[in-house]
Amino acid sequence: MDDPHDFNDEEIREALQNNNQALAVAKIQEHLDREKTIPLNIAVTGESGSGKSTFVNALRGIDNRDEGAAPTGSVETTTEVKPYPHPNYPNVTLWDLPGIGTTNFPAAEYMEHVGFEKFDFFIIISADRFRENDVKLSKEIQRMKKKFYFVRSKIDHSLSDGKRSQREFNEINTLKQIRDNCIQGLQKQGVESPQVFLVSSFDLHLFDFPLFEETLERELPAHKRNALLFAMPNISQELINKKKEALQATIKYHASFSALIAFAPIPGLSIAADLTLLVDTVQMYKSTFGLDHKSLQSLALSAPVSLEDLRAVMTSPLALQEISKDLIIKLLLMSAAAVALMAAEEGSRYIPVFGIPLAMGLSFTSTYSALSTFLNMLADDAQRVFKRALGLNTSV
Repeated sequence: MDDPHDFNDEEIREALQNNNQALAVAKIQEHLDREKTIPLNIAVTGESGSGKSTFVNALRGIDNRDEGAAPTGSVETTTEVKPYPHPNYPNVTLWDLPGIGTTNFPAAEYMEHVGFEKFDFFIIISADRFRENDVKLSKEIQRMKKKFYFVRSKIDHSLSDGKRSQREFNEINTLKQIRDNCIQGLQKQGVESPQVFLVSSFDLHLFDFPLFEETLERELPAHKRNALLFAMPNISQELINKKKEALQATIKYHASFSALIAFAPIPGLSIAADLTLLVDTVQMYKSTFGLDHKSLQSLALSAPVSLEDLRAVMTSPLALQEISKDLIIKLLLMSAAAVALMAAEEGSRYIPVFGIPLAMGLSFTSTYSALSTFLNMLADDAQRVFKRALGLNTSV
């Protein structure tokens, strides 16, 4: 069954067939705005010391020392429900909830206290084993027909302890033992088929986090998947590719918007509008791939490389410089094909009868081509930065 929030291309075609360009523009803009504003609210809860706040910061792609980070500490620092919007996608909010064991509310009242209805799903975190309070909460969430996931945090610490205490340490066996113990413990307490993911908030690309991300993406409603995908830090090359594919799928809407602007018989208007569209869209690409200055700074704090090391592997002017109309024009002028398309678009306006439709087609083609090129450039740089942060060969 189709998701009721899915965008309907038929609406655009119908508007164009009825020669209603204004409605077509409005429908395209509605879709593009929805991609940026559709809310995704993620609740993170667990007992004191479980690593909730560090996990919240990691999902937002920021370091614990960054301004605006959720406070961390060895004692319970979360006493009330606290929202932490994503720095680049404020429509995605992570909510740091007080551990149910730190409140005076039983499970049913706790859910009402934290406002359960606004959350899309719950993440229940523990640094060792899941306890009675975690199970009570999961059953209450299930009763409310919401999704929940168990996350066993601080796996890096557990492995480090294992290396020191075991004569013949085996990482794979140790991880399996931890996972099995968590699952068996939850099953003994009455949780059916619990999903448990082993993670380290300091190394999200390791252990079960990639599987966790894939599970969330698969189980979210279709209209919220891109919100999660775009806000997620780059934890794998596959995730970067998925971001690229999702952004590529939206280019036709930007190009259609550009084509409809070209319908106006005003010389120069389409090019001016296209430049604004290109600047805004490319800046969004840059943030989505974590190539903006603040995201790179946070990555440098958490990775064993400097900001200069990360910038050194980037080759695109779009990644290295501030996005501006001047930069976009400079890059377009470097492409003979792009220059020819822009010139043809403006020239076609003076052709009787067929000029405006021809200009619309050329505007669509030039915008689609430019955005595809810019997207490829930034996606390649995102791959290089990801590899550099892990100390890998940076050739794409």
